[in-house]
Amino acid sequence: MSNALIKSSGGGGSGIVPAVCSAFLPGVGQLVNGETDKAIGVFVVSTIAGLGFIGAIPLIGPVAALVGGATWLYAVGDAYVTGRRKR
Repeated sequence: MSNALIKSSGGGGSGIVPAVCSAFLPGVGQLVNGETDKAIGVFVVSTIAGLGFIGAIPLIGPVAALVGGATWLYAVGDAYVTGRRKR
């Protein structure tokens, strides 16, 4: 039989779902990709930075905002790249 009708699983958009998950909640994209330890680390850093930014941890608001933003960007990018590589 011909394999012409079998859709290839490689390529196009396989990292989008984990990236969108991490965009909503940092660390979830890593969890979707099966990287539990990395997911916990990203979530903890993001949570602590978020608490610092909103004032629960005083005097570090601007630094916490930078760390939180960088962590969020890292989580989205890493989830996308890892998702593309795994599939």
